[in-house]
Amino acid sequence: MNTLLTYGIYLLLNIYMSYQKSYVIAFISGIVFSYLFNAHVVFNVKKSWKGLMAYPLVYLLQYVLGAILLSLMVERLGIPKEIAPLFIIVLLLPVTYLLSKTILKATDQPKTGMDQ
Repeated sequence: MNTLLTYGIYLLLNIYMSYQKSYVIAFISGIVFSYLFNAHVVFNVKKSWKGLMAYPLVYLLQYVLGAILLSLMVERLGIPKEIAPLFIIVLLLPVTYLLSKTILKATDQPKTGMDQ
């Protein structure tokens, strides 16, 4: 779901600005959605400020690797800018999942009886 959301934002923004600026905005939007969705649905942990502040570290690494791969794919390999992010998603998905799980579980606060 997050992939479709961020890819849609990327494609929409590509109409109005450069692909790198579009990538930044779509990427940040995806971080916020991903934290909320993963904490609640995927890993069933209580959302916290600590978790919200730590969670972007996963995506900082993903962004740096993704931006490098995006430039390489578009400028060196000639992959269309609309398609290159799809390859990046596939390549970085396992890394993102494992890092997300690690951070969310590490920052999880025990649920009280009212939170369950």
